[in-house]
Amino acid sequence: MATTFPDGRVTTCVPCEGDHDETLFTKLSKSRAADVSFVLDQLTGPRPKWKGASLIDPSRIAMAGHSAGGASTIAAMVKDSRLRAGIDIDGTTPVGILGSELSRPFMFLGKPATYTPGAGGPADTWERDWKLLAGWKRWLLLTGAVHESFTDIIPLADQLGVDGGAELPGVRSLEITRTYVRAFFDLHLLKKPQPLLDKSSPRYPAVKFCALETKTCE
Repeated sequence: MATTFPDGRVTTCVPCEGDHDETLFTKLSKSRAADVSFVLDQLTGPRPKWKGASLIDPSRIAMAGHSAGGASTIAAMVKDSRLRAGIDIDGTTPVGILGSELSRPFMFLGKPATYTPGAGGPADTWERDWKLLAGWKRWLLLTGAVHESFTDIIPLADQLGVDGGAELPGVRSLEITRTYVRAFFDLHLLKKPQPLLDKSSPRYPAVKFCALETKTCE
């Protein structure tokens, strides 16, 4: 995950920053996808490595990731059908991962500065993959957020008096992220209706629902 503050004290991840061959990020996503499958094999295989493995319901496994982890979610879902649903949180998706339609539920959650439809740049990667998402899907943007707003970094920065660059307070952005991620998993793994994912909510006005056809977010 790339993490920087204005004073430059925090370093960034190598594949996320700088002028690199885009295949590096593709390789990173594929390697993380392989890691996910390995962990699932270890936990749910015929000889699980964890004594509580029987508690795992193999029909209710999903994945969410932030930044490079979010980009790796699509790669993991392509590789492993045990993943029933996925969320990419503010992660530019690599080229060459999604080559055909993916029918399982998927959600993009990001910041407007990077992932507004029609903005070009990283948003183009979401637009490319969006067209191949053939199942339930959402494209949500959190206004006032920066890349780190979807983690505990901004709340910690707020407490330390460090300006993380976000307009939305860290505690609020983390609450919203957790709320929408939980709603997504409750809907697709537990089959619990989630009106929150159908349209904009007055409780969370910072969250905008995007339509690629009209390139609008409301």
